[in-house]
Amino acid sequence: MSSGCVRWVLVHTLRAVSGSSPACRTPAAGFLKYRESTHIPGSLRRSPFCTAVDDTEQAPAPKKRKDPRAHATISSVGRKIHHRLIQVISETGDDLGAMHRAHVIKIMDEQGLKLVLLSEDKDPPVYQLMSGKKIHEEQLKLREKQKPKAATVQVKELTFSSGIASHDITTKLNQVENWLQKKHHVRITLRSGRGGAAVNLDTTLEQIVQQMEVMVGFVSRPKVVRDGRAAMCVLRPPSAKELSEKKKSETTEP
Repeated sequence: MSSGCVRWVLVHTLRAVSGSSPACRTPAAGFLKYRESTHIPGSLRRSPFCTAVDDTEQAPAPKKRKDPRAHATISSVGRKIHHRLIQVISETGDDLGAMHRAHVIKIMDEQGLKLVLLSEDKDPPVYQLMSGKKIHEEQLKLREKQKPKAATVQVKELTFSSGIASHDITTKLNQVENWLQKKHHVRITLRSGRGGAAVNLDTTLEQIVQQMEVMVGFVSRPKVVRDGRAAMCVLRPPSAKELSEKKKSETTEP
């Protein structure tokens, strides 16, 4: 059969199957070429009943680091002992060895004691039997250890005689104000001048302090020392309460 006859048969066969009009007919050769060149994505060839699975591996979420301070506490675990076998320390500090948790609960009931976890990292974990009073005492000790330590206060010292000139007093008081602004304490010693009578040195020192242009607080107020030959006081920066009270008094004054 010639190629022309074969083409005529294919065209009429496709026409009969598709029932398309002559205007929309596609030559057989072109149709076959289109079918061969068309690429259907694999995702579209899947059955509608298939569920697509994402093969991309997801990185596991990073584990949160435990705060070491979270275990810095003393408390009873009650009767919920998560470990089957535990190392037990008695109330007096003696090592009772490894015990089954059921045996430990029995001791707790008989002696009226509570169980405190000491170390979970060891194998088996270490627990101690304590009374409620002992647990409370350990909690108080732990709180004291965890309190922030107060910063060390530096104490500056200043000494001058009662015969000091007025302009020198101003210079020294400016130095005291500078130290107080830096949160230092200042120990001021006023000694009697040569040949001068050591009379009311504490009152004189208090009057000198009152000449300062800034508000001050007292660690110790002026007092006579060295058998009456000097007077001494220790100044500190004013507290927030003192500053607030001074501000209120200034606003109420007419």
